[in-house]
Amino acid sequence: MQKLLIKGKKEISGTISISGSKNATLPILAASLLVNEVKLTNVPFVKDIFTMLELLKFIGINVKIKKKNRSLELINRKKIKTLAPYKLVKTMRAGVLVLGPLLSKYKKAKVSLPGGCAIGTRPVNLHLFALKKLGAKIKIKDGYIIAKAEKGLKGAKISFPSVSVGATENALLAAYGAKGLTILSNCAIEPEILDLVSFLKKLGSKITVSGRKIRIIGNSSTIEKVNHKIIFDRIEAGTYLVAAALLSKKIVINQIDPSILKCEIKLLRKMGVKIIITKNSIIISKSKKLKRMNITTEPFPGFPTDLQAQFMVLMTQARGLSKIKENIFENRFMHVPELRRMGADIEIKNKTAYITGPSKLNGAEVMATDLRASVSLVLAGLIANNRTIVNRIYHLDRGYEFLEKKLKNCKAEIKRV
Repeated sequence: MQKLLIKGKKEISGTISISGSKNATLPILAASLLVNEVKLTNVPFVKDIFTMLELLKFIGINVKIKKKNRSLELINRKKIKTLAPYKLVKTMRAGVLVLGPLLSKYKKAKVSLPGGCAIGTRPVNLHLFALKKLGAKIKIKDGYIIAKAEKGLKGAKISFPSVSVGATENALLAAYGAKGLTILSNCAIEPEILDLVSFLKKLGSKITVSGRKIRIIGNSSTIEKVNHKIIFDRIEAGTYLVAAALLSKKIVINQIDPSILKCEIKLLRKMGVKIIITKNSIIISKSKKLKRMNITTEPFPGFPTDLQAQFMVLMTQARGLSKIKENIFENRFMHVPELRRMGADIEIKNKTAYITGPSKLNGAEVMATDLRASVSLVLAGLIANNRTIVNRIYHLDRGYEFLEKKLKNCKAEIKRV
């Protein structure tokens, strides 16, 4: 099993180009079931994307991968299976997103209950709640969601009891082919959702977004071909912003839209990090004296739960007591025992982590437990004394493209073995 070897305390500098967003690509790949031909550019070729492509191939989509120019071509065959089997959904939650488009276009679907990261239960009840409102008849049997809409889906008013990214995406994908107007309230409005909205508009759908409300009029047009460029990965960008805040003389983070990172930039500046913003990049330098900070994870435009672990590493180097309250997922502090083994002073009480700094971290052999936890251990290794070994990096490969290469290009000492 592969691992990362990291020699810490090396100052980094250079330029890091941010890849396309995994979390934007996955629902758009599911949406490719709604159209005959799709060309996507700025695609990140990470493990979760390949898993989703295997699922689409099984369903009946022809896939052409062009790694050199970061693009994908997807052609919808006439013979489609409306099944998403356990073996292809068990390692990735996004597999459940084929439920909406299959129901929308083919009026039936059998989809395995999903797997993915071990960061909480993340049930699909809100997905099913929305689909039932649109007229689907659903039952759970033998670990599968079995859904039918024999007369087609019908537009409805749907108010989500709590904000859910996945449920909003599945509802949008289903409402695309529903008859009439669907109004979604208390929606997730993450940039990745808005990228999906942009894609669906190219298919001919009439969609308006106002606050946390989305109105979508069902579409029956048969647009043959759609081209779409995936937005940048804001979580990858945030991860490298933290790396730069910890270690850089000067790092340029480019191929981004800084306006999407307002929350992260504001917090970093409050902690004393030097940041210059240009149209498509951020120039960032470390602070010699990081200030303590309190953070609560929230749906966008609040602070993202997917950057919680990375900012926790930054807080270990800040003066005084910092706090992180995790409001999105239960069980998302699994990186904490590993950071403690490296010398971090962190205490967990209920949903809040209390981080006292600055702590002198020492290299150790550590184990990744999920995607974002794994990258937090890489960040800790970069600032630790001596050598750190990060095990189970298959978690990392699910969401970070060329991580070692990008860090090596900035003079970090890191290698995969």
